Amino acid sequence: MKVNTDGVLLGAAMGLDASDRRLLDVGTGTGTIALMAAQRLFDLGADCLINAIDIDEASAEEASENFAASPWPGMLRASHLSLEGFAAVCGDSFDMIFSNPPYFDDSLKNPDARKSTARHSLSLSYRELIAFAADRLTPSGRLTMVLPSDCEQAMLRHARMFSLFPRRILRVRTVERKAPMRIIVELGRERVDCREELLTIHEKERYSEEYLSLTDGFLSLIK
Repeated sequence: MKVNTDGVLLGAAMGLDASDRRLLDVGTGTGTIALMAAQRLFDLGADCLINAIDIDEASAEEASENFAASPWPGMLRASHLSLEGFAAVCGDSFDMIFSNPPYFDDSLKNPDARKSTARHSLSLSYRELIAFAADRLTPSGRLTMVLPSDCEQAMLRHARMFSLFPRRILRVRTVERKAPMRIIVELGRERVDCREELLTIHEKERYSEEYLSLTDGFLSLIK
């Protein structure tokens, strides 16, 4: 599994706080987003544990190896579990749940079974994440996901059904002339004024300064 832009954006842009103690990464893949979260939380001086789960056994094993080789092995734990399986064995509440969920509902499936599971929402959907978060978030906890922009309104309607409301929406476009293709959305239990932001990845055939600033410390080689 490769590191992808969606995952890097989520890992760099999601809101984290030094008071976050229990976090959950759903569909961790190689563990990239969890590792980015650990790096950021370590820099904040947080005392936390990040549980990272994946339905694909090889991915969970790879994430576990990456966690063990990182500077933050005590902050990270990888498990080969589906979200349903994790819910059955873990009764904890979480300050932050984050995910780069699969979202290719209608596209042709990849013949590679692992990549098909990672890409298609047959194995996980934002609806399942919202339902789980509504049951397992602490009172001030957040659910953060990266999704295609065209999911925004349907996702927000579904979240309201579970009394989860947008706190922040970051819309991401590749270049200025194009409409946003992704959103990073943060949901919580309280109704607050939603902070809306816009990020452009490329300008003048280079990475934009705002993108470089956001990913500084993670992707230094792209400069």
